[in-house]
Amino acid sequence: MHIAFDEVCKKADARGIRVTGSELVGLIPLKAMLDAGKYFLKKQKRSTGVSEKELIRIAVRSMGLDELAPFKPEEKIIEYLLMNKSGKKLISLALSDFADETASESPAPGGGSIAAYVGALGISLGTMVANLSSHKKGWDERWEEFSDWAEKGQQYKNELLKLVDADTRAFNQIMNAFGLPKSTVEEKTFREQAIQEATRTAIEIPFEVMQQAYASMEVIKAMAETGNPNSVSDAGVGVLCARAAVMGAFMNVRINASGYDDKNFVNKIIAKGNEIEDKTVTMETDILKIVNEKIGV
Repeated sequence: MHIAFDEVCKKADARGIRVTGSELVGLIPLKAMLDAGKYFLKKQKRSTGVSEKELIRIAVRSMGLDELAPFKPEEKIIEYLLMNKSGKKLISLALSDFADETASESPAPGGGSIAAYVGALGISLGTMVANLSSHKKGWDERWEEFSDWAEKGQQYKNELLKLVDADTRAFNQIMNAFGLPKSTVEEKTFREQAIQEATRTAIEIPFEVMQQAYASMEVIKAMAETGNPNSVSDAGVGVLCARAAVMGAFMNVRINASGYDDKNFVNKIIAKGNEIEDKTVTMETDILKIVNEKIGV
């Protein structure tokens, strides 16, 4: 779409006419909008490692898609129309509402969702440093380097945000399974099977949080080493968040694993979890050493 728009602009310019906007008739895939946003950012030599919402805003403004009427992504982008809004309850809340929900007597969101969110905040800080570095005065020739890091950071952030609600859904599945009837042998068998399936999911979700949060530390470390030195403390806070996410998620893996019958699976995932935890501590130590040396005071 963006290539077609640019070609029209070139043809118009050759005739002394300026294109002021355009109109999208019908619906469009999300990827087409994201590709357009990245295309126009690259033309400006700006970082493409920005949020999905920002990429769409850039695409809309660059092509003047709101020139004739307001462009509403939720009505024009196919994936947004098909999206199940009920599956994004927590991450759609305002910060204060999220905190209030967590502090309420409801057991969910609990530690697993909070670990995922803390991890998302950690890599968001690393991504911020990448974007700031991409646009730092005097570093113009390095914008693509930091743009690539920012894109990686956005990917980790998006995955961790998905896991915020996924963890709460997993907990609710366990509660629903325990609430199943158990009057007959058949009901007891079905109930136990449902509990075990839900428990496995409740182990796998926080384990995925561990993996994503640990992997995100590569971006944070790179930014501590090579990013804007004025923002090195942000990388430091980011790695503290990533570590908290890994450790917190592992607690949830372990507590749910205690109620799972497949001990072979449990032993394997606990061993992998211990390995990730050890690597996380080492990575955190390395990054904090870089950060504190650069701060110097």
